[in-house]
Order: sequence, then C-alpha cells, then structure tokens
Amino acid sequence: MKNTYRTALCVTLFGESHGDMIGCVLDGLAAGIPVEEEKISFALSLRRPEGNLTTARREEDDFSIVSGVLNGRTTGAPLTILIPNKDVRREDYAEMQAKPRPNHADYPAYVKYHGCEDASGGGHFSGRLTAPLVAAGAIVRAALEEKGILVASHIARIGSVSDARFGNVKTDFERIYMKKFPLLDENVRTEMEKEIAEVKAVGDSVGGVIETAVCGLPAGVGEPWFDSVEGVIAKAMFAIPSIKGVEFGDGFDLGKMRGNEAADELRIENGEVHISTNHMGGISGGITNGNPILFRCAVKPTPTLGKTLRTVDLNTMENAEIQGKGRHDPCIALRIPVVIDSVTALVVYDLMAQTYGVDWIVK
Repeated sequence: MKNTYRTALCVTLFGESHGDMIGCVLDGLAAGIPVEEEKISFALSLRRPEGNLTTARREEDDFSIVSGVLNGRTTGAPLTILIPNKDVRREDYAEMQAKPRPNHADYPAYVKYHGCEDASGGGHFSGRLTAPLVAAGAIVRAALEEKGILVASHIARIGSVSDARFGNVKTDFERIYMKKFPLLDENVRTEMEKEIAEVKAVGDSVGGVIETAVCGLPAGVGEPWFDSVEGVIAKAMFAIPSIKGVEFGDGFDLGKMRGNEAADELRIENGEVHISTNHMGGISGGITNGNPILFRCAVKPTPTLGKTLRTVDLNTMENAEIQGKGRHDPCIALRIPVVIDSVTALVVYDLMAQTYGVDWIVK
C-alpha cells in the first residue's frame, strides 16, 4: 500500500475512518516556517460538517502536532499531525464487510487485501482521512501566502445548478477565500441547497464540480513530460476520495475550439511578458507560464445511499441487495473545496522547492 506522495516535500497519510486515530507526516519542510494552530483549526472547521445538508457524524478534529515543531516554528524534522476519531459506529458497517457498496472501494479493496482491510466507514479509503491533509495544507498554505502564492476554490456546480466561472481571479479571490460555502455568485446558493435537500429526502446523493485557482506562481516551475504541472496536480487530486475528473484551463472545451480561438497571445507590457488570455490554465508544455493556474475537479455523488442497490454477497457468492446505513453526506462537493485547496498547496510547495531549493520558503 503506497501512502506517500511527492519528492521534496513528502506527505504520508495513515489511519482509518473508524480507527482510533488518523494523521499524516510531512517530511521535507524547511526549518523556520511559522505554525499557527488557530489557522489549522479554522481550516479544519471549513471541512467539518454542519447543518442538515451534511453527514450527522460530528468529529471535533482536536489535532495534536507531536513532532517537527518547536516554539511555534518547524524544526526541519518530520512533522506529525494526529487527529483522534471519537464519533465512531463500527456496527453501522457490519453488513458491508461482505456486501460491497456500488461505486465504493469496498470490492476492489476486498480483492487486493484479501478481506483483511478495515471496511468500517470505508476504512483507509474514507474521506475522513482528508482531515489531516487539511491540517497539513493549512501550514503550507499560510507559508505560501507569505510568498504571495494564493490558492482558492469555489463550488462551480452542484447537480444542475452552476456558479459563475472565474473572471478576474485576483478580485474573485476576495469573494471565495476561506469561505464555508465558497461561491462567486451568492444568488445560486439557495438553488444548490434545495437540490441537495431534495436528493437527501429520497435517500439519494448528488455530485458537483469544484473550480480552483493558484495565483502568484512565477513562470518556469515544473517539468515537461512525466512530471508536468498538470500531471502532478492531477495525481494529487485523484488521491482525494470522490474526485473522478480533472481539467485545466478550458479543458475539454478546447476540443471544439480552433487554434486562433484558443491562442493565449504574448505581449510586452512595461518591459515584462504578459499572456493576454488563459485558455491553457496557466501551464504550457507542462511548465507554469506566469498566468494563474486554473483547474476543475468533478466530484462523484456519494456512493452510500439510503436507496436499495444491487450488489453481491462475498460470503455466499450470491446476488444480493444493500441499503446504506451510517452517516453520509448527500453531496460531498459541499465540503471538499478546502480539501482541494490544501492538497494543491502541498503540491505547489513541493514544485517550488524542487525549482528553487528546500529553503526558498524562508529566505
């Protein structure tokens, strides 16, 4: 099982949804980075469920940093974050050990790990493990901001209801940055909440799309081919449970455009190179071109449903049915923007450290 990602800054994730504890290790952080626990707590609050449109599971996310920090700054040693699980109910998942949920990791995990995996709440495959990623991302995100690099996402779509697209990214950031329900057009919130409430009422779920921007990255960061900026970001996004699609810039719409329409033309302004449009999402040839990085992630509907679905019984090897128990979000997209921001920040930090050296962040 591979649970460590990237090169200069390595992120290792551990724990299970209904185990005693979840957490992560950051190895490769420069020494001297400020660590403010208030910012970590606030980031975790953006991910935490609340109200009747999210899961009824209520975790306090009382984290502890047990290594790598001294007197409020990183030491350069591996930084370890622990988050206990308190609101657990293993009994809700007893039936699912033998009856895998459609569209969940249950069945492939059973095959790969020979039935030894922890299936409660999805075990190691659960979105619960995004909590330590948010905690880690909060540290790195704050450090990036000190260097003028900003990351922010908004809910671009829930079901059939769409938000506006990014326009002037720097101005748009002010409307969505570190918001619980980040939208560019607040007028669509009621419609989105209505759609979520409707699917929840009938035991169903709904998917969504999250649009993310990264501002302040200089041109020339990244590698061509197999370590392209698109490639490393996409790999990290697909590690987040429920992400099933990633597109950069105009993405799949580029397939219906002509070259002159898609051209991001270059001009000299005040002695500097400027790129007039951003159809490519700030990346050319796998390397940043100085424009904001723009990408969108498709979030699948929650696979655990109150509806009865067809499955199989792995004990009897017969066809069966299953109806989801436990506590689950009717729309994962509602809580995922801060997760995407956090994971993006971790990747951007790693890319910058590879380009400018490990200590670039504190110079």
